[in-house]
Amino acid sequence: MKNIINKNHEGDCIEIMGNMPKGEVHLILTDPPYNASKGGVNNPNNKTGGAYYKVNEKWDKFSYEGYMDFTKKWVDEADKLLVPNGSFMVCGSLHNIGEVIVALKNKGYKFINLITWKKTNPMPNITRRTLTHSTEFIAWFAKGKGWKFNYDNMKKYNQGKQLRDVWEFPLCQGSERIKGENGRSAHPTQKPLDLFKRLVEMVTDEGDIVVDPFIGSGTTAIASMQLNRKWIGIDKDKGYIDLANKRINKYKKNTKLGDFC
Repeated sequence: MKNIINKNHEGDCIEIMGNMPKGEVHLILTDPPYNASKGGVNNPNNKTGGAYYKVNEKWDKFSYEGYMDFTKKWVDEADKLLVPNGSFMVCGSLHNIGEVIVALKNKGYKFINLITWKKTNPMPNITRRTLTHSTEFIAWFAKGKGWKFNYDNMKKYNQGKQLRDVWEFPLCQGSERIKGENGRSAHPTQKPLDLFKRLVEMVTDEGDIVVDPFIGSGTTAIASMQLNRKWIGIDKDKGYIDLANKRINKYKKNTKLGDFC
């Protein structure tokens, strides 16, 4: 395990996880493909949260049966990595959260919470044929009894009271949004760092290991490092591996200066 910790690994997560040591990971935290790419919509002049480009990526396009099979396979391999009381947290939307829940329930996991991320600056409804989508979800499952939950730590996020399951965070924008050379978002589904930090803090302790099979822009890695957790990232897209590594190296370089955003 020592040789693969605190590194990003390029390749198919199903294959890579299949070759990793079993039963040593404390948290699977990931933002997998949502199967939401059914065609592009562009609105570069959007005034809410900046230019809007609907996700339209090859890696996010499956048939229903294909997505169910893909989800089952990566969940099966991730399951083998977890300690007996480990947690599994998966981001999703109306497009895929049902499939994720079914896959984990079929593995015998206990469904602890469905956390709702309420976006304070949701993207506009271009079609005007539905309600504006202003929420996403994080399904939190526990592998077995005695799962870790840092209850008291979470009270600070609700003025000393019990933390509820609806959390408000803005979409990544401004200095937090990582952009490519073309000025557009470098990753279409970058998640807020503070959201992921709260998730990591909630169910792990310092020194625990966090695995993200779809590391994308590297948010799980940064959140883990800021909280003194170990991490392992995986992505089959070399461009995203490079993006995440660049972000991580910037964090390492600027940590002593407190200069990382």
